[in-house]
Amino acid sequence: MRVFVTGAGGHIASAVVPELLRAGHEVVGLARSDGSAAVVKGLGAEVCRGDLNDPDGLRAAAGDADAVVHLAFDHAAMAAGDMAGAAATDLAVVRAFGEVLAGTGKALMGIGMRHTDGNERLGKAYAANPRIATGRLLGELAGQGVRTVLVGIPPVVHSTRDRSGFLPILIRIARAKGVSGYVGDGTNQWSAVHTLDLARLYRLALEKAPAGAGLHAAAEEGVEVREIAEAIGRRLGVPVERIPDERVAEHFGFFGAFMTLDAPVRSGRTRELLGWEPAEPGLLADLEEGHYFAER
Repeated sequence: MRVFVTGAGGHIASAVVPELLRAGHEVVGLARSDGSAAVVKGLGAEVCRGDLNDPDGLRAAAGDADAVVHLAFDHAAMAAGDMAGAAATDLAVVRAFGEVLAGTGKALMGIGMRHTDGNERLGKAYAANPRIATGRLLGELAGQGVRTVLVGIPPVVHSTRDRSGFLPILIRIARAKGVSGYVGDGTNQWSAVHTLDLARLYRLALEKAPAGAGLHAAAEEGVEVREIAEAIGRRLGVPVERIPDERVAEHFGFFGAFMTLDAPVRSGRTRELLGWEPAEPGLLADLEEGHYFAER
């Protein structure tokens, strides 16, 4: 297939694009800057210059492809506290793709969740996520002749490729504050997946998932945040402490909003549907390998 990938210069795409190319697919990657274009070209993909605020360009690229893998998101807006604005941009992008893909049977893969397997804790996190509207739209497009696939990506996607995810952020904060912190009793859980395992899931989903599929890409159902803080504290040689509620915003900055996230995920249905078996190191094992703590 000819696959159009947004966010092609990013962390997840750095593994997804090579995985697709190795499987014989042709990849066209969206790049908004010269630097991103160089990364996409270096991965072996064709470059399409543009950004998320160019619906005409997005529609043209999607119409020229057999499938769209939508990985881009406005992380700058999210980091600035405008999660609602970033989610609105994402919704507009998916709507633009839907306009050109409707009735074609072509694949459109987006990020989000549609089912929670009866998991009450995950359901609460899902209901509070402003990206829920994108998931609903993808569900509607499945009934309009688009092979939509919704991929629930864990909060922690970890590997040597990770430069700006949850783990690097926590490590930077621990270095700056001299304390590796957690909130409450630290037993809230983050699901996790290795970047390479996630890339394999994307390739399998592109090739095998039916229209309207909702997938959970969790290799680990849930890792306690306190365990993560303890691993970081050990590697940095700093104390591990509970951060009082009144100091969470001051200590963690914008990331404080994520520190109480509690969303363990079951991925059994996804593994059965795709034949997906994660094989890479888990989150804590990856932290112990030390690459996250190299000065960059």
